[in-house]
Amino acid sequence: MVRIPKITFWRIIIAVIMVLGIYYTVIRYTQGLGAVTNLSDQYPWGLWVAFDVITGVGLAAGGFLIALTVYIFRIDNYKPILRPAILTGFLGYTLVAVGLLYDLGKWFDIWHAIIFWNPRSVMFEVAWCVMLYLTVLALEFSTVVFEGLKWKRLNQLIHMLIIPLAIFGVILSTLHQSSLGSLFLIVPAKLYTLWYSPLLPLFFFISAVSVGFAMVTFESFLSRRFLGKGIELNLLNGLARVNVLVMIFYLTIKIWDLAGRGVLGDVLSTRFESIMFDIETLVQVIIPLVLLLIPAVRTSTKGLFVSSLFVIVGFIMNRLDVAITGIEASSGAHYFPAFGEIAISIFIVTIGFLAFAFLAKHFPVFIEPKENEEEPVEIVHDI
Repeated sequence: MVRIPKITFWRIIIAVIMVLGIYYTVIRYTQGLGAVTNLSDQYPWGLWVAFDVITGVGLAAGGFLIALTVYIFRIDNYKPILRPAILTGFLGYTLVAVGLLYDLGKWFDIWHAIIFWNPRSVMFEVAWCVMLYLTVLALEFSTVVFEGLKWKRLNQLIHMLIIPLAIFGVILSTLHQSSLGSLFLIVPAKLYTLWYSPLLPLFFFISAVSVGFAMVTFESFLSRRFLGKGIELNLLNGLARVNVLVMIFYLTIKIWDLAGRGVLGDVLSTRFESIMFDIETLVQVIIPLVLLLIPAVRTSTKGLFVSSLFVIVGFIMNRLDVAITGIEASSGAHYFPAFGEIAISIFIVTIGFLAFAFLAKHFPVFIEPKENEEEPVEIVHDI
């Protein structure tokens, strides 16, 4: 007897998103970019680059951070976080590649970076790093798949290579997370002063580290709520305390950079760009930093979730501001994403959530602690 899935509010929402996504996908590939986007020659980079690529790569940073912690620093307490973080990274980078296939006019030529080399181009370096790191993530996550399928020999083979893979992955991630900021170094006269800086590569890397930790907490909360699986609170608490240090460092060098370039006063300007910069900084750094400095928040699952959500939303705002808001005035053209662009971006994100849920349900992504296993020891001193 065929079991009919129960109709719920979220299933209806997902169904609508999938239908719209498939519809606009067909339009995009049959009628071109102009039929589904508000892009133009004056404004060729829109939501799909700003959100699906530049933002998406940063949101997937948790994979290399936890791999660095477990495989290289040998902090085994954080092993329960490793698999979901690697899965998030793998799905995130896969969806970045999918987003590029939508944005590129000649999407069928995406393979050209493999053959036609231009080592002086930042985009060439990003393309190669993303391709190689996606391969690394696939190999790292394959151990979970092989374990679920009980393919022991293949699993043992990958485990033999896991340390070199982790080291290679960390190097690649460090390169392209910062190089995304380097893309904007060539437009000093176009990007608004509060966002343009010679330190953009460093800002992009540090913000990716911060949001990587936040994404691990975010996915853990949702997994516990919807899948009945998650990560121990004390581990998330440890990540939150490390993130406090990261955000303090990020805010410090941000202020130092603004003061050094003589544009700190622009923070108080009433220009639209300045207001967006202030809101972005408040949401991405100041509010979650204040929240995480409160012990009651840092030791609460909901408190950690809320603070992580602020970091994620603020990070998304930052990347959209750099790629869209900060350039719009100098471009001479107004841009706001078309409904089709928004629908496809939501469609891509939804596919990521559904893929994570499927893999977490059918493969050993979350490691349940043994009953006789001692409680993990905290490794980060309180602040």
